[in-house]
Amino acid sequence: MTDQDEPELDVSDLARHMGVPIMPGELKEPVAVSDIRRWVQAMHYPNPLHYDEKYAVDSRWGQIIAPQSFTVATDTSHGCAPAQVGRIPDSHLVFGGDEWWFFEARIAPGDKLLCHRMPFDYKVTNTSFAGPTCFQRGDTLYINDNGQRVALQRSTAIRYKPRTAAERKRFDPAAGEPEWSEDKLRDLDDIKAEFIDAVQTLGHDKRVLSSVAAGEKLPRNVLGPHSLASFTTEWRAYPMTTWGAMAKGPTSVRGEELGYTKDFAGHEGDRNLERTNPERTDGAYYGPSRGHLQPQWATKIGMARGYGYGASMGAWVLDYVAAWAGEWGHITHADVKYRNPALTGDASLITGTVTGTREERRRVHVADVEVEIVNQDGGVQAKGTVSVQLPLE
Repeated sequence: MTDQDEPELDVSDLARHMGVPIMPGELKEPVAVSDIRRWVQAMHYPNPLHYDEKYAVDSRWGQIIAPQSFTVATDTSHGCAPAQVGRIPDSHLVFGGDEWWFFEARIAPGDKLLCHRMPFDYKVTNTSFAGPTCFQRGDTLYINDNGQRVALQRSTAIRYKPRTAAERKRFDPAAGEPEWSEDKLRDLDDIKAEFIDAVQTLGHDKRVLSSVAAGEKLPRNVLGPHSLASFTTEWRAYPMTTWGAMAKGPTSVRGEELGYTKDFAGHEGDRNLERTNPERTDGAYYGPSRGHLQPQWATKIGMARGYGYGASMGAWVLDYVAAWAGEWGHITHADVKYRNPALTGDASLITGTVTGTREERRRVHVADVEVEIVNQDGGVQAKGTVSVQLPLE
């Protein structure tokens, strides 16, 4: 099929939605310690500050505190809802990136958040993955029950014709999963152990700004090899995936109204149907998310096999920099693009380099870090920059 033969992507319905607030998202219950523990376990983030109460009581917080990456788990659509408004006929969606602005408030057990959401913009371009493709962005503002802003998230959704992507086979199912020898698996374990040791060595101490210089390399980390089991663990760490957990959201619009193909429209997040047949509303089994955990459906949307969640990939980046910065550090901004999916069988190697330090605003000094995630073959899965505030002394 040539570019001229490919069906056009009809985005004529999108413009009327831009800048118009949509239904907010809200979970029924406040954040629980078990929610935070489940999150860091699913994200493979072995920082005892977020799961070990004996360690956390000696920290600056005096208790278990949520990592900044956990913010996305307090929404009912992990940032997706405002980035997918409007109907694009016969389309599907994957995540393309997240930009974050973090404010001073941190999330602690007992906090209850409300998420205000608004579509931002969109553009259409041609991609090697699916031909005509819409990159659509939307904003989610996270506010706690004290009225404090926690973070602003600007998510990018990639909307495309799944039939075109399946035909192009950018990710070929015939390639199969990579094979891992015992020696290679031990190498991965060694990298993970070195990362854990770096977290433990810093402990409750401060990483002061004067100790950081451009060119400094952060300790490596690795996640994986990924599997359907690990991706399922990620999905279930989002409280929104629990039956009956949502007070508001994720959206009042069904999949078919957004233009999803028949196989993927489903009733994911439908709180009315949830009362009688909750399995039909569960993204692990039906609807737009089914391709993540069911390989036979993954191939229908242009993926080779089961694949991970973009929002989780963003969390890996935030956790990675936060681990290096320590508990006295505070991420102020992050802009991460998701280039390629993490597929089952892949590993994700994370590296970072300090590009410089600066005064972001009065009395707020930050280190800028470039982060990259690559798979075992060097293919870039994600890339971005993170600014983290560090104490002066």
